[in-house]
Amino acid sequence: MAAHRKTKQRSIGGNTARTAVTIALAGAATATGFDGIGHADPQLSPAQVKAQVDKLYQEAEVATQKYDGAKEKADQAEAHLSTLRDEAARREDRLNSAREALGSMAAAQYRSGGLDPVVQLALSDHPDQYLEGAAFAERVGTRQSAEVAGVRKQLREIEQLRGAAHIELAALTSRQTELKRQKKTINEKLDAARRLLTRLTPEQRTQYVERGGAGGQQHVSRSSAREPAPLASSGTSGATGAGGTAVAAPSSRAAAAVAYAYSKLGSPYVWGATGPDAFDCSGLAQAAYRSAGLSLPRTTYSQINAGQRVTLSELQPGDLVFFYAGITHVGIYVGNGQMIHAPNPSAPVRLAPISEMPFAGATRVA
Repeated sequence: MAAHRKTKQRSIGGNTARTAVTIALAGAATATGFDGIGHADPQLSPAQVKAQVDKLYQEAEVATQKYDGAKEKADQAEAHLSTLRDEAARREDRLNSAREALGSMAAAQYRSGGLDPVVQLALSDHPDQYLEGAAFAERVGTRQSAEVAGVRKQLREIEQLRGAAHIELAALTSRQTELKRQKKTINEKLDAARRLLTRLTPEQRTQYVERGGAGGQQHVSRSSAREPAPLASSGTSGATGAGGTAVAAPSSRAAAAVAYAYSKLGSPYVWGATGPDAFDCSGLAQAAYRSAGLSLPRTTYSQINAGQRVTLSELQPGDLVFFYAGITHVGIYVGNGQMIHAPNPSAPVRLAPISEMPFAGATRVA
């Protein structure tokens, strides 16, 4: 009977328990896969896969803009911290020199200060020379007081610099933590998108890439997109849209930015990149205007406020066009309803219609 009970317990604790654990793990994997995406669901249609990939790319772009902003502030904090440290070092060198001068003065006074000034005058062989020396000593004493006050001031300033450097270091550490967090989010979203894309056939993946992903509707061949922009009728450099009509840029800087964007067609999308060989969306806008001699902020959130807002009907080549409610994507308008932008890791810098994404606003920066 004992053996029979033991065999029965081994059966329950073995196959049945293992089956229960397997089912539980399978359920957990289904519930946690792809941050809410049905990773274990094999029934997703190609359209559903593409829609989920689009969503992941948009979420990754939100995190990318946060990463770009945190990196910009981290770089600024690091530069400021370096400046504070350099200034503190220079002031410490001056402080050490002042301390040495004070030490020399103190030593000289100690050597000559053993007798009362009246006694020194009485014993002096040359009272007139002594009086001149006493007047000089008094001037030295006044100078020494000024030197002491100067040293105290330098000490206070150095302490202030050290305090500011401590605050800046804390800010830098916070920014670096934010960078790591956003980097992790970006990589998780992009990895999930890549895994989803493997569910598509090679032909379906090619179609997805050619339409630009993330809501893209149109693909323009690289050869046609690389045709140089002709001069507009006004004599200002312009851009050519799909219809082939030259559109004047409002300024030479805008024209230069458009020309730069055309020259970068086909460059890969890399999040956090600002060129010259790879870009994210705001990095391309920043690099294009940097080539034209204009400094733009790093993120879409700041770039939209970097110039004069314009409406959709007022767009001219060189204007920055922004998309999605969170202002998380930007392109460079080139005329005739077209823009050049860096879409996502599945698609390189390309020419595309501005109608392919939900328009959020536009800014003229030059």
